Amino acid sequence: MSATINPLIDRSVKADSFDLSDPEFWLLPRGVREGAFHALRHDSHLHYYDEWEFVDSPFPRGPGYHSLVRHEDIWFVSRNPGLFISGKGSTIADLPIEMAEFFGSMISMDDPRHFRLRSIVSKGFTPKEINRVEGYVHEKARTIIDGLLERFPDGECDFATEVAAPLPLQIICEMMGIPKADEAQIFQWTNTILGVGDPEFGETLEDLMTAAIGMFGYAQALGEDRLAHPGDDLTSVMMSAEVDGERLTSQEFGSFFILLVVAGNETTRTAISHGMHALTQYPDQRKIWWDDIDGVTKTAVDEIVRWATPVIHFRRTATEDVVINNTKIEAGQKVVLWYNSANRDESVWADPYEFDVRRPLQPQQAGFGAGGPHFCLGANLARREIAVAFDEIRRRLPNMRIVGEPDYLQSNFINGIKHLPCAWK
Repeated sequence: MSATINPLIDRSVKADSFDLSDPEFWLLPRGVREGAFHALRHDSHLHYYDEWEFVDSPFPRGPGYHSLVRHEDIWFVSRNPGLFISGKGSTIADLPIEMAEFFGSMISMDDPRHFRLRSIVSKGFTPKEINRVEGYVHEKARTIIDGLLERFPDGECDFATEVAAPLPLQIICEMMGIPKADEAQIFQWTNTILGVGDPEFGETLEDLMTAAIGMFGYAQALGEDRLAHPGDDLTSVMMSAEVDGERLTSQEFGSFFILLVVAGNETTRTAISHGMHALTQYPDQRKIWWDDIDGVTKTAVDEIVRWATPVIHFRRTATEDVVINNTKIEAGQKVVLWYNSANRDESVWADPYEFDVRRPLQPQQAGFGAGGPHFCLGANLARREIAVAFDEIRRRLPNMRIVGEPDYLQSNFINGIKHLPCAWK
């Protein structure tokens, strides 16, 4: 399929014909949306958008933001955290900083607070710790496939809810030492927090806060218990870890728990869902991977993350005047990093609208945050989960395929798939 006629992008879209802030934009056909970002990447300057005024929002309307859409610009901003800070918020809207840190933990902080917190929690994500969980990553994947074969004898199910969602959730719960009996509650809280804005879920801001407070309280109790009674789990490692004589407070652990469970769970399940859809759309790429699982897995997993780009954007705030792409960004102004656009930048990727499991690892895709101090702490764990999930599918259900259109989450933040029918007979 030629990149020039690829239906995944409508190249007729003009750069001044849409508004990225308008919720209706995120309901447009995906080819139109891709065409919009293509137009922005090829324009001679950055585009500035007013923020949307949401009815009944408790937060004042923000002043607007510059959109960064080119791979080069997004990596530049990500690697210059003194020039573009996160401490004023990592979402487009200006939330009270206490709320931003409550939901975002260290992704809404700058050094030295960010460095301190990341240094402590990173003790749980060392290569040694990731290797330690290898066994039960495989075990969880086998258990999920066993369950499919038992519960769906007709050979059809919803891939998003039955495969992609439970695997990362169960792995994170196992790593954190969360009892199996509590997994359903964790899953419900996660879906509530991420479902705000999607009509199917009908979640309100009040629902979001109730879920977040519930999860926060659960995490605090878990952390305090593991501090008093250490076990062989990630919670115990993080609660006992020290950097310069300092440990996590139970409040800090509570906010990091929300970030880890919500972001870590949702982004990995999103990548796995998009990956299965892509392998169905590109059966030649599936064959290449299946025929050389050891040789191709590393590049295939990163291509899935590039293809999916689970987190669509984050925001930074400029600390001084700077010029990017012929546009002056003034100190105090917001910039939004559109990772989805960076991962389709034709100046970086050959045929970016083609799925290629052997795509070189350099240059790096932006799906894990485009480098810098906020690069995804769980990137290696996510890669391992994706690799194991598809290896288990290859071995047990090699004919599994998607048999319907994805039902996407209505969001400008998470590129989620709510439902994805699959079959394997």
